[in-house]
Order: sequence, then structure tokens, then C-alpha cells
Amino acid sequence: MDLSGLTTVIAELKDHVLTITLDRPDRLNSFTNTMRREFFDLWAYAREEADVHVIVLRANGERAFSTGADVKEGTFLSENVFSRRDPGIDLSPKHNGCWKPLICAVHGMAAGGALYWLNEADIIIASEDAQFFDPHVSYGMVAALEPIGLAHRIPIGEVLRMVLLGLDERMSAKRALEIGFISEIVTRAELWPRAQELAERIAAKPAAAIQGSVRAIWESKNTGRTAALATGMYYTDIGNPLGRAEVVRSEVATREYQVR
Repeated sequence: MDLSGLTTVIAELKDHVLTITLDRPDRLNSFTNTMRREFFDLWAYAREEADVHVIVLRANGERAFSTGADVKEGTFLSENVFSRRDPGIDLSPKHNGCWKPLICAVHGMAAGGALYWLNEADIIIASEDAQFFDPHVSYGMVAALEPIGLAHRIPIGEVLRMVLLGLDERMSAKRALEIGFISEIVTRAELWPRAQELAERIAAKPAAAIQGSVRAIWESKNTGRTAALATGMYYTDIGNPLGRAEVVRSEVATREYQVR
């Protein structure tokens, strides 16, 4: 994939970290059909590219991480109701089989469709000015898809409050930290460096062990405890030999470098 050919985001792969920057600040980084297609391709690239160990998602502009779908341009839905699919699936790494860890660095407004990314993030950090809300009901629209995903990671009462109050209330970064939606608050100046620091620490670990852990934990949310443990054991049997082999290769490479 030619990362330089993207038009709605900026993507750079360096030291096993794929950094994706939403780049439509004039439209508050809202997503379009083009952005959906580019993310669909990016998840496929990240999924298959062995050099990608971790993904960081952040956003350009001062006001927003993302305000969801671009209301001016709209987004494609099939006229055939039986062929319709959730448009946000293209934005979602786990729905696209990408089990590389995703770190989201959120500033400003994160609204509506932005939750497609946050719902499937492995780590979310935010700057002090971050605000989370879902405006659907204020516009007379059913809020279902994004909140259902959100209900799998924060208390349902918090989800319903966000949904029902719509534009009348925004969840602060402080509250998001209190309920476990985000794991850390930093200053705006520290946001991007901190996300990169976390990514680099994860990227330095055996990729097979990381991916197997991410997949086992996420898939456990869709099954009962017994089935989840059985699947987890299966991933352990597969992943541990691969992860240990990566450790050995790393140690050998380090010794060879020291000899030179």
C-alpha cells in the first residue's frame, strides 16, 4: 500500500509504529466515504504488514479529534435495506480483523461516529480539553450503533446519559477517566509524544505475544467464560512459541550488534 497516496489522513510507519493522523481539520475531521475506504485499506495493510506492531490514531486541528460522519457530504448506504451494512465498520480495526494494538490520542471534541475508533481502541489517552458526546437524538436520529459498542467498555448508565442528553451535555476528560473510558489525561502539548512513547514500548515486545493477547481478550467479550478460556488456551498454544522465537531472534541480533 502506498501510504503517501492517502487524502483524508496522514500515515507514517516508523520503528514498527504506524501513526495515522486524521487530516480534515476544516471539517472537524469528520469521516466521508473516501475516509472510510482509506481506513478499510489501512486496516488491511496493518493486518498483513509484519513491520507494523502498533497503531497510533490522532488528529490534526485545534478543535476536534473527530465529530463523526460529515453531515454535509453524508455517507453511502445501499438503497436495498437487506444489503445495508453499518458504515462505521470500515473504520473499526477489530471488525476488519486487525489485532495490532490501537492507541487513540484524543483532543477536543470526540462525537458520534468518532466512537467507532474509540470503541475498538486498546488504549485511549486524552488531553485536558477532550469532550465526548453523541448528538444523534438532538438531530432526531436513533443513537444505536456507536452506543452499543460503547456499552461494551463503560457502564450502561453512562452510555444512556450520553445518548439521551445529546448536545446538551459533554463528558469531560476527567469524567471519562473516572469511569475507565480513557486511561490517562495529559496536557495538549504532551498528548502526541505520550501516545508515541506508549506505542514504542509496546512495539518493542514480541509482536506475536501482543497480537494473541489482544485478540484473546477482545474475543472473550463475545462469548461465555468457559468458551473464552478455551479459546485463550488455544491462542496461548499458538502464540507462545512464536513470541519466544521472536525474543531469541532479538537477543541474537543484539549480541551480533554488540560484537560488531
